[in-house]
Amino acid sequence: MSVPARAGNVTRTRLTAVELGDGRRRTADQLATEEPMEIRVDAPGLEQRRVAVTMRTPGHDFELAAGFLFTEGILSAQGDVNRVRYCDVPRDEQQYNVVTVDLRRPYDPDLLQRNFYTTSSCGVCGKASLDSIAVRCEPVAEGPEVAEAVVVTLPERLREAQRVFDRTGGLHAAGLFDTSGELLELREDVGRHNAVDKLVGRALLAGELPLSERVLMVSGRLSFEIVQKAAVAGIPIVCAVSAPSSLAVDTGRRFGMTLVGFLRGSRFNIYTNAERITAG
Repeated sequence: MSVPARAGNVTRTRLTAVELGDGRRRTADQLATEEPMEIRVDAPGLEQRRVAVTMRTPGHDFELAAGFLFTEGILSAQGDVNRVRYCDVPRDEQQYNVVTVDLRRPYDPDLLQRNFYTTSSCGVCGKASLDSIAVRCEPVAEGPEVAEAVVVTLPERLREAQRVFDRTGGLHAAGLFDTSGELLELREDVGRHNAVDKLVGRALLAGELPLSERVLMVSGRLSFEIVQKAAVAGIPIVCAVSAPSSLAVDTGRRFGMTLVGFLRGSRFNIYTNAERITAG
């Protein structure tokens, strides 16, 4: 019996290309893969529970699961994680779409009182209210400062590193930079919030949290959930090529973060705590 192949981050397809005045033609293309992933948590003395189902681009699945649980407050440190694994099923049934995080200690079951369902386009779908999704955390650290001339380089540096986007044109990206503008880590996904969770999960599993000296750059808009996840990870500066939402700005103020939006070319807007962005 054959073993199912693990899904890649790109899926090939056939399509009809249309150009007015030049007719139609059949051709091949590549799409960003979007598949569901179920996240489960297993802890001593507690029944294994399904925490979330997220639509994601396969790849860095363990980081995604760990990052999601961390930013939702279910685990708080690298030491909480015993191991991360795919669901234990017969090889011919393995689809690599169920990830279980085994914890070393019990967690508060009340944190799972709501049933998460996360789409690739909106990470907060199905969550009842701001109070039910806000994770309690301290304001971020005061530093660092980043020069305006560095900030304007971030979108292009992020774009240049997007290998899967180059092949599909259909992925969001989140990049972690140092204060000089060097790209340290990049993750891509059909969901911008998933890309952030993958970055946070990588840092968690590597014991690198909090990310108090880093800058987060995301493609697309700046949503509440991205700002909330960055706050939990201790990231003080978050930049985006598009606009923030009102709730994102409120959250940035609440946690002492610097939020930069409409970062395009030589222009950008600073919505909160502008003192971290220095002239020159």
